[in-house]
Amino acid sequence: MASLHDPLPLPCGQTLPNRIVKAALSEGLGDSGAGPDERLHRLYTRWGAGGFGLIVTGNVMIDRTQLGEPGNVVIEDERHLDELTRWAKVAKDGGTPVWMQLNHPGRQANPLATRNRPVAPSAVAPGIPGLPVPRALTESEITDLIARFATAARVAEAAGFDGVQIHGAHGYLVSQFLSPLANRRADDWGGDARRRGRFVLEVARAIRAAVRPGFALGIKLNSADFQRGGFTEEESRAVVEALAAEGLDLIEISGGSYKSPAMMGRARGTSASTRAREAYFLEYAETARRAAGPVPLAVTGGFRSRSAMSAAVGSGACDAVGLGRPAAVFPSAAADLLSGRTAALHPPAISLGLPDRWTRGRMRTVDGALDLQWHTDQLHRLGAGSAPDLARSPWWTALSMVRRNGIDAFRPRRRSSEPGHDRLPRYSFPRNGFGRALGRSKFERGAGRGGCASRRGEGDVIRREALARKFRIERNVGRYVANPAFRVLDRLGVRSTLATELETVGRKSGRPRRVPVSALFDDEGAWLICQHGMRSGWGNNVRANPRVRLRRGDRWYDGTAELRPDDDVVARARAFAPHPLLAPLTAAGFAALQTTPVSVRVTFTGNDSAAT
Repeated sequence: MASLHDPLPLPCGQTLPNRIVKAALSEGLGDSGAGPDERLHRLYTRWGAGGFGLIVTGNVMIDRTQLGEPGNVVIEDERHLDELTRWAKVAKDGGTPVWMQLNHPGRQANPLATRNRPVAPSAVAPGIPGLPVPRALTESEITDLIARFATAARVAEAAGFDGVQIHGAHGYLVSQFLSPLANRRADDWGGDARRRGRFVLEVARAIRAAVRPGFALGIKLNSADFQRGGFTEEESRAVVEALAAEGLDLIEISGGSYKSPAMMGRARGTSASTRAREAYFLEYAETARRAAGPVPLAVTGGFRSRSAMSAAVGSGACDAVGLGRPAAVFPSAAADLLSGRTAALHPPAISLGLPDRWTRGRMRTVDGALDLQWHTDQLHRLGAGSAPDLARSPWWTALSMVRRNGIDAFRPRRRSSEPGHDRLPRYSFPRNGFGRALGRSKFERGAGRGGCASRRGEGDVIRREALARKFRIERNVGRYVANPAFRVLDRLGVRSTLATELETVGRKSGRPRRVPVSALFDDEGAWLICQHGMRSGWGNNVRANPRVRLRRGDRWYDGTAELRPDDDVVARARAFAPHPLLAPLTAAGFAALQTTPVSVRVTFTGNDSAAT
C-alpha cells in the first residue's frame, strides 16, 4: 500500500520524491513586460523549501493579447529566457521538480488586462459577471494556438523546468473546447465528444513533438464542469483514456469552472461522502483509474488532513494529492504534514458573509472569485517577503480585487460584434428599460397558441421575477446601506468625489430630490455615473428634466445633465475618486451591485449658492 512518503515514478523517467503536489495557483506576479520578477523568485524559494514532491507553477499564458488576469507571465518566444531560467532554478534549489502550467483563458480572458476581445471555440458568453461574449476562433487561429502551446513548452524546457502541465480545467480554453455548452462548432473541432476532444489531443501531441522524451507532460482536467448539459464524467473518462495513449506523465483531476466553482467546494449538492473524505473529486478518480492505465493520477481540491490524504493514496484511488489554496497560507505544508508537525491544514473560510438570499446565483460566483483573490493576496505577501496574514478581512480583499482587476465586474453583458472586430465594443445602453422588461412578452401574449410559446412565456416570467428580485436588492442596498453611508461621511465633514450630492426634479412630484453620487469634476462641470442606468429614479428624473444642481464642496452649482449611454463607463469610472484610499470604495460599490451603469455629463450654467 502506497504512502504519502513514497516516491512516485513517472512514465517519462522522472521520479517525484513524495506524493504531495503543490498545485497551480495563479500568482499575478509578472512584471510589466509579462515576465517573471523577484517577487516570483521569493515566492518559489519558499515553496521550493516546503517539502513538496512536485511544484506546478501558476498558469503561464501563451498569448499576451489574451490574459486571465493582470500580472500573468506570458511565453511567446525566448525574450524572457534569463528570467525564466532564474525562476526555475530558485524553485528547484530545494530538490523538488518544477513544472510550468500552460494556459489560454479563452472566453474567461480579462478584457481590462489586454483591452482585446476574448476568443473561444464559439461565441457563447461565459455567464460570469463582467465578461463579454467572446469571438469564435477561426480554424487557422486554432492551429496557431496549438503551436503556441508547443513553443511555450520548448521555452520552458530550455529554461530548466522539468515539465509542463496543460490547463484543461476550470472553464479555460481547453476546457471550453471539451464542453458542449461552450463549444457549439459544427466543424472538426466541435460537435460530438470525439471532435470536442480533438483540441486537447493536438496540443498534447504538439508539445510531445517539441520536447525531449524525458521532459514531463501532464494535464489538469475537469472531472465535470458541474453545469447542466455540460462536460460530463463519462466524457471526461473518455478524454483520460485518449490522453493516456499520448504519452502523458500525470493527470491531475479537478472540476468546475468559475461559474460553478466546484474546485473550491462551492458546487451545489456536495455529498456527505465527499465531505467525509475531504477530496471533492476522489469518487470520480476511482472510476477514472482504469481509463488512465499506467499514467498516475493526482486529485486536487478539498484535502486538508494528513489522514484523508494518506487514505486516498493508500486506497489506490489516486497516486498523489494536490494542495492549492492551503499552500498559499502554509508554504511549508508538505514538510509539516510529512514530518508530523501538523495533522491538518486549516485555512480560513473566505466569504463576504452576506445573507443566504443574496448569495444564490451570482453571489456564489462572486464569493468564489473573492476566495481566489484572498489567497492571491497571500501569494503577493509571500512574494514581497512577508508572512501570510490569515486574519486578513475578505472585505479588504474585495477592494484589492477591484483595484487589481479593474471594475469590469459590473460590466453589462454585451452582444457579440461583427467577426473580425477584436477590440472591445464601447458600452451600449439597453434599449429596453427595467419597466419595459417587466411588461408582457410576445411569448406570454401568445402563450395559449402552443406548448412552445407557453414554455417560453414561463421562462420570461421567471426571468422577469429574477430581475425584479435583483432590483429590489439593489434598491435596498442603495437606500439602507450606500445612501446612509454617504450621509454619515457628509456629517463628518468629508468633502470628496465619493460623497457629493445631486439634486434633480422629481418627474411625478415636481419637487427637488437629492441623492448621493460619485462625481469627477472639471472646469466646465462634472461626470457622474448612474449606477442603475435607466432603472435609477434620478436617471429617469434627468431624462424627464435635465435641470439639476450638483454640490461641489460647500457650494451648489446649477447645471444641465445629459445621459451618455455611448460613453466608455469603465474607463470613466476608473478615473473617479483620485484619492488612493477612496478609489477602491467607489469601484467596489459599483462591482458589488452588479448593475448596468451609464455615464452622465453635467455642464454647469454658472449659478452657484452655499450648501444647505
